[in-house]
Amino acid sequence: MQSTLLVMAAALFVIWLFLRRRAATRQQQQRPTETKVESTAYHAVSIKFGRDACAAAKASTGQRFLAREAPPLPLPGCDAHRCECHYRHHKDRRSGADRRSPFGSGGISSGTGRYDQERRQRPDRRQDAD
Repeated sequence: MQSTLLVMAAALFVIWLFLRRRAATRQQQQRPTETKVESTAYHAVSIKFGRDACAAAKASTGQRFLAREAPPLPLPGCDAHRCECHYRHHKDRRSGADRRSPFGSGGISSGTGRYDQERRQRPDRRQDAD
């Protein structure tokens, strides 16, 4: 009789552990996944909008804002019945290729271009140290 009660208590304990673990697993699955956005000094956002977007959102097409300077959503002047705009995150505010030439002046002065002729009209105003 006592062994039967002991086996039943052990069985109930195992069932309780199983149900507890299953509930914890369900809670983890139901939590929204957090997207970690890398925050840098130049972290930028652009505005992504739906097909029924307002004119203010369409005017911001292709424009990136520093994250701390981004306009709040909904945009001022938004006339949409239900605003569907959201931010798209970017690591950097710049988009596209770097305009600096890898073959240009890369010395001490780090010039930004090539000049075939001197374009200054007046002589140099600095005095020689000699």
